[in-house]
Amino acid sequence: MKWLIASDIHGSALYCGELIKAFGREGADRLLLLGDLLYHGPRNDLPKGYAPKEVIAQLSGLKDKIFCVRGNCEAQVDQMVLPFPVMAEYCLIETADRLVFATHGHVYNTDNPPALFEGDVLLHGHTHIPAKTQVPAGWWYLNPGSVSIPKEGSPRGYLTLEKGLFLWNTLEGREYDRLAL
Repeated sequence: MKWLIASDIHGSALYCGELIKAFGREGADRLLLLGDLLYHGPRNDLPKGYAPKEVIAQLSGLKDKIFCVRGNCEAQVDQMVLPFPVMAEYCLIETADRLVFATHGHVYNTDNPPALFEGDVLLHGHTHIPAKTQVPAGWWYLNPGSVSIPKEGSPRGYLTLEKGLFLWNTLEGREYDRLAL
C-alpha cells in the first residue's frame, strides 16, 4: 500500500488542488492528512488561494481514501463540514515491522513523545518544516513540511510511504530526500 502524507493545508484551495494532483500522479492508495486543513490560524498570514469552502469540496471527493488527525486549528465545526473523521489526536500505521505514530505535533512531539521503540516513527506536521531526525532513544522524527505555508525556506511538499521507504517530494513531484526503514 502506498500512502501520501501531507500537513498544514490551512485553507488554500490552490495548494490543496496541487496536492490532489500529486495524489493522482503518485498512484497512492491512501491520503494521510496531519491536520490544519481549513483555517490559517492566528499566527499565519492567509495562504495564496485561501478558500476553505473549496478545500472542503476538493477533499470531499477523496473522502473514502483519507485518514486525518486533528491539528491545533481544527474545531468541531470542521468535523461538521467534512465527510471524513478529523478529530482524532493520532493514528497508528504498522509498516515494515515498525510503528508509525502519526499526529499533528501540537500535543505529541519530540518534547512530548508517545511510547515508541527503537526504529519506530513519530510523524507530525505543525512546524511547517520538513524533518528527518533519529533521536537518541533510536526512534525517528519525520515531518512532511507544509502544503501551503512552508517555513525556513523549505519547499511546499509531502511525503510518500511505501514498503518502509519514506520519500520527501515537492508539490511538483521532485524528490528531495528519502529514508528507508
